[in-house]
Amino acid sequence: MRAARSRKAARTTSSTTPKSRGPISVSRIVVSDVEAGYGSVRVLHGVSISVDAGETVALLGTNGNGKSTLIHCIMGIVEPSAGSIVLESDDGARTELIGKTPQEVVELGISLVPEGRRLFPRLTVEENLMLGAYREAARRRIGDNLAFCFEAFPVLAERRRQLAGSMSGGEQQMLAIARALMSEPRILLVDEPSVGLAPILVSRMIAKIEELKEQRNLTVLMAEQNFNQAIKIADRGYIIVHGDIAFAASSAAALAENEMVKQYYLGA
Repeated sequence: MRAARSRKAARTTSSTTPKSRGPISVSRIVVSDVEAGYGSVRVLHGVSISVDAGETVALLGTNGNGKSTLIHCIMGIVEPSAGSIVLESDDGARTELIGKTPQEVVELGISLVPEGRRLFPRLTVEENLMLGAYREAARRRIGDNLAFCFEAFPVLAERRRQLAGSMSGGEQQMLAIARALMSEPRILLVDEPSVGLAPILVSRMIAKIEELKEQRNLTVLMAEQNFNQAIKIADRGYIIVHGDIAFAASSAAALAENEMVKQYYLGA
């Protein structure tokens, strides 16, 4: 596993009322035959998925089946031993992501909401958000992006000077999502957003992800083990079992009707 390089905090500019952004450039991710693991332990065994522009795709599976590893491969945190991960831009450009650092992946318009939130507990809410403005283009609009995040999550505005480590789990998850948006991504990777949250907060967080997707014209890949919540916003999805794609659903309805899903996720 490659360690991400340390990021420098972006300089602040005066906060302004968020302006309406026109349709942003969108992209597609195509993962083909990816194998990856940690040392001698192989976790992914030739995984292939795709995420089209404007979609919300759910990557479903229980703990230990490779969801986070695949997300980390796309993000450049884990380097696959085989396969390809291609970013297809709307202008026809194709960029291989394998071999790129996490910083380079962010510059290409992909951002991660990590499992467990991974905030800086001794930094304030606002300082954590500023660290998310890694992309050079995003740093030039840091004031507008802060204003957008504070409007999307008013509690963050109220607690902008509060240390992140003193916030509740739900508030920290809001901050993690907002921090990812500070880089103005085209593609948002969301890893286990329901972990550690009360059921009512999970529902609200999933709904907020869908709302932000529409507001920011995002493409979303969400790794999640809570099937009932993920299916609420997913256009389609994949079931990953022991590092292999066990089922690929062409629609949310097809996913819900799959016998494997009924047995292992719905208790039918």
